[in-house]
Amino acid sequence: MELTDTSEKTIINVVDQYDYSTQNDAYNEKFKSWRKDKQNPYAFNFKQNRKESVFVDGKGFENRSAVAAEQECIGKIMNIAGIAMLIWIVIDNIIGKIIVGIFDFLGFDIHTSFFSTGFYGGSREIIANLILISFVKVLLPLIYLHKKLNMPRQLEYMSTLNHATDLIGAICMTMSIGAVTSLPNIYTNRTWQLFNYFRSISADVSVWNQEQFVFYIIFDIIIVSTLTELLFRGAIFGALRQFGDKYAIIVTSAMAGLLVQDFREFPAAVLISAVASVSMLRSGTIFTAIFVQVVFKMYRLALVLLEENSQDPAFLKRNTFILVVFVVGTAGAILLYILKDGLRTRLAQYKSDISFKDRLKITCKSFPVPAIICLCLLSAIIKLIF
Repeated sequence: MELTDTSEKTIINVVDQYDYSTQNDAYNEKFKSWRKDKQNPYAFNFKQNRKESVFVDGKGFENRSAVAAEQECIGKIMNIAGIAMLIWIVIDNIIGKIIVGIFDFLGFDIHTSFFSTGFYGGSREIIANLILISFVKVLLPLIYLHKKLNMPRQLEYMSTLNHATDLIGAICMTMSIGAVTSLPNIYTNRTWQLFNYFRSISADVSVWNQEQFVFYIIFDIIIVSTLTELLFRGAIFGALRQFGDKYAIIVTSAMAGLLVQDFREFPAAVLISAVASVSMLRSGTIFTAIFVQVVFKMYRLALVLLEENSQDPAFLKRNTFILVVFVVGTAGAILLYILKDGLRTRLAQYKSDISFKDRLKITCKSFPVPAIICLCLLSAIIKLIF
């Protein structure tokens, strides 16, 4: 969008002036239609003739402001994004533990505390609880955003594969980033806790023979990865794209990073989310983003199994595996960059009277985002201490 005043350009139309060159025509038309709906409170559809003024009762003639309209729209979108994040946090940290407490009171073999990130008790009870909480904490915010933003399904989820090579490039980038981010933190806390729990109750049995563990891992890698990407790369991403793809990538990646509520996992979550976003925009389909999450989780699981099953105290097999994954991923990404038009970005550009830095400030100040950030940081501190 170009708001710079010139003698030849007196009409501001933020919908028509958006960069629609990066996606297919069918998606672009649906995006335009959603934004032009005057009854849509989450669409930035400001239109004005600079030479005209609007009469406002009690104020007289006023020039409407595109800046004010943009700030208002960002605030509305971030309000529902913040509420969706709050739903996730409450289910993950409070409701989940309340449910465990109720089942513990009723005599089921499962226990936890509000200052603990783990669960104790029977394997079936623990797995059932983890699956339920993991499923609900993503599904409810997903449904909430879908209902509030009211996007057509074809617009909410990109589904046309425009460039197949970008899917391969996404997997390569995931391998490289996964290898780099795993160096300071080889495995996630939850995977580590689960593995050690099942190993303790069946020390002489291979992990692959422990049905509950395998069932949870499959659920986490396939189902949770899919739901997570539908959440972060779905309706909320489409709404934020109105202000440029770069903005949408940064905001949704920050959301994904905050919601892991763990300082050790924050860098990996942010980077993988950014790769998923860019890869979706470049390839044209959300399935690419889902593949990114699946590949990343499979890589992390492989590290856990290599470390726990290895008799080598120096973990040479694990370290060699990390090196091989990094080399293959990096080489693949560089090769695709050279062979294809590497300078092409396929990210929609956006210009506004509000600077990019100020737009991010508005985002962070929008209610209830500051409170959500504080809650996520508090939860991360508790996990770090306990």
